[in-house]
Amino acid sequence: MINLHKVAGNVMEYMEAFDGSRPALDAEQILIVRGRSKKRIDANNMNLELESLFKVLGAKEIDMFSDDAASLITLMDKQIRDSVEIQGDTDPGGIHKMKESLESMNFLVEYKLGFLENIGFFIVLWKDKSGIGPCFVEIVFSNAEC
Repeated sequence: MINLHKVAGNVMEYMEAFDGSRPALDAEQILIVRGRSKKRIDANNMNLELESLFKVLGAKEIDMFSDDAASLITLMDKQIRDSVEIQGDTDPGGIHKMKESLESMNFLVEYKLGFLENIGFFIVLWKDKSGIGPCFVEIVFSNAEC
């Protein structure tokens, strides 16, 4: 079994976003980390960066519209709700709404859902469409073996 913090460290190191990164939520079964990449990632190549990350990690990509994705997202939602109080019901379209919200603020957005041994994860990259400024990274890591 791999540790959530170890995988988070590896991902943030690969993304060159370790310095200054911080956990938004750090609980036993779930970890959410945010940071800014120091890599010069072209906004139009963020998907290639994610594909490369998956290869380096040896992670399996999960189709966002599959039953496996729905199960993992449901598990993540439950683990978050078990850790902090959240008002309202689960929003199955929340990921798409997040993307639309960021795009409305002039960001290009790429995301993927993956699995690595006992850890399910969701990673999103966003960067200003102008190409100026850093690429932001947010990752949700879930102990999927609970």
